[in-house]
Amino acid sequence: MDGQLSFTRCEIMTILSTQQIETFWRDGAVVVPGAVSEGQLDKLKADMAGWVEESRSHGHAYGQTLDGRPRFDLEPGHSRKVPALRRVASPTEVSPAYHDVAFNAKLADMVADLIGPAIRFHHAKVNSKLPGSATVVKWHQDFPFDPHSNDDVITALLFVDDVTPDNGPLMISPGSHKGPLYTLWHDGKFTGAVSEDLAARFERDAVACHGPAGSACLMHSRVAHASSHNRSDGPRTLFIVTYAAADAQPIGPIAVPSVHAGAMVRGEDTRHIRSIAFDMPLPEIPKGASFFVQQAGGE
Repeated sequence: MDGQLSFTRCEIMTILSTQQIETFWRDGAVVVPGAVSEGQLDKLKADMAGWVEESRSHGHAYGQTLDGRPRFDLEPGHSRKVPALRRVASPTEVSPAYHDVAFNAKLADMVADLIGPAIRFHHAKVNSKLPGSATVVKWHQDFPFDPHSNDDVITALLFVDDVTPDNGPLMISPGSHKGPLYTLWHDGKFTGAVSEDLAARFERDAVACHGPAGSACLMHSRVAHASSHNRSDGPRTLFIVTYAAADAQPIGPIAVPSVHAGAMVRGEDTRHIRSIAFDMPLPEIPKGASFFVQQAGGE
């Protein structure tokens, strides 16, 4: 490992290579270019810019998702002058551009290469770290937030902006998807993060995932990951879509509800459920706008 997963802008590929597939199953994540077209990317950027501009007129989380929680989450310190929009929940419901990418872009074809041919949409969100953002994502696995009957579940993180070593890139612990599911509960409270001892261990062998806008990090739902704050003067925005194999059925409520949950993205519904053995406590759905509140010690 050289401490990063990256590539040059000159590489072009339309489907995953054997090497990329092997990297994913070995490390638990792989960064690939060309997950969307330039036109699709431009539309994502335009909608995000519009949401950031709109957020200037709000002092608290706003909008509404299916379960009544706010759609747009604002980081503490957000202001009209220095906006800090950090989460848009279920953007596929309010943006044709984000819906198009989730269902029609190469991004979904790449996921199908790994857990297909039949895959479902589970949920989507936008996580953004605007310039000067203090948002830090603590070490965790995604599967304990959204358990399924089996773990053929992928978090696809599309880079809406260039992701660099300085603007808070995703960091993974390579191979951790092959290990146990770690509890996110501590002292009777759902914290959304692993213990401090585990976090220190993951930090020691962390690999950063970065690359130009339009690339994607395809991440196994069991791989441990985190990210630091944005130290740059540019934004770091990710469109995050969780896809599951058609025979992986959700267990429990969806943390980010969507009218599109369960919709087939590739292939056909076989109406079949495949299960694997695992043991874990049920997660707790945040009462606030996002899991950022849980990780910060709130609800």
